[in-house]
Amino acid sequence: MNHKNILFKNFKLNKKTLNTKKILSKLLKEDNKILQSLSANYSDSYTKKSLSKYKNFKNIRIIGMGGSSLGTKAIYSFLKHKIKKKLIFFDNLQANRIKDNKKHLNLIVSKSGNTLETIVNSNIYINKFDQNIFITENKKNYLNILANKLKSEIIHHNNYIGGRYSVLSEVGMLPADLMGLKPDHFRQFNLLIKNKRFLNNLIQNVTATIGFLKNKKINSIILNYDEKAQNLFDWYQQLIAESLGKKGKGLLPIISTLPKDNHSVMQLYLDGFKNNFFTFFYTHENKLLKIKNSKILSSQKYLKNRNLSEVIYAQKKATENVFIKKNIPFRSFEIKKRDEKTLGELFCFFILETILIGKSLNLNPYDQPAVELIKVETKRILT
Repeated sequence: MNHKNILFKNFKLNKKTLNTKKILSKLLKEDNKILQSLSANYSDSYTKKSLSKYKNFKNIRIIGMGGSSLGTKAIYSFLKHKIKKKLIFFDNLQANRIKDNKKHLNLIVSKSGNTLETIVNSNIYINKFDQNIFITENKKNYLNILANKLKSEIIHHNNYIGGRYSVLSEVGMLPADLMGLKPDHFRQFNLLIKNKRFLNNLIQNVTATIGFLKNKKINSIILNYDEKAQNLFDWYQQLIAESLGKKGKGLLPIISTLPKDNHSVMQLYLDGFKNNFFTFFYTHENKLLKIKNSKILSSQKYLKNRNLSEVIYAQKKATENVFIKKNIPFRSFEIKKRDEKTLGELFCFFILETILIGKSLNLNPYDQPAVELIKVETKRILT
């Protein structure tokens, strides 16, 4: 990786990377709107001035499904220590949601403008005194019609950027702006593609992943030691599964919460079937709770003067050591500091990784044709 706040250990690789290098070189020469959205040169369809009237809202609700909300949710949880506002996410149909009559700022997000769950949640939870911003394509669709009826602000969703790739476009950066974060700090693409270490790590990672798939290793298991990164990997899970799960191909991203899962599925990871490869993810924290020395029994005296971060990190390193002894393939991310640049680099890395894997498998990484079948069938049943 490029950023000094990310320590990255890649998969071991014995294969040549020439083919991945060629695919990457061709990708970087394309007029690719998704890659442009990762760049500092990307032009948002909103201005800071247009957002100024919403800056005083302390409570913001995000109404959207999948990529329309997952990226924003990842940003909010990963960088919550820098954010003074409260965000609530309506990203599923949940009967136990409490409806209130308070005034809210709602961000209603759907590329197509016709997403069923977003339409339903908007209908139930938008109050007549709310302020609303709709982010949708510039075409006649349900949300555009509703926004005009409510006399609400409409921000155009770039129609070339699918939801799961939209985190650094208006979809993620407008909410980030409202959170008080700096969108230009997220967009690291220009610097990253000039950095040999970043590119070499990316190429080696993609080449190794293609090798795993050829050897029937199809489960990509995230061993996440950072509870604030759970939503980041929910976003990653959609990115990988929806982009690559086509034509009988793809890999299954599984999020495992550590160290809790040491006491459930770790036995299988270590001693079960061998079609898995792993990603360790850990963030160094300085202000975690300390162990109370006076209450530690002598049999566990090695815990004295330790804090939670040290214990969790020791468990992470121990697990890596065992994986090495058992020859289990893994890569590792260690985050030294949470900020926009760090998270922006992670977004760029995972997006480029996904696109390159897709192209290496001769798949279109940008569409999701099978999901449309459920949408059509649901509408048929309800009609």
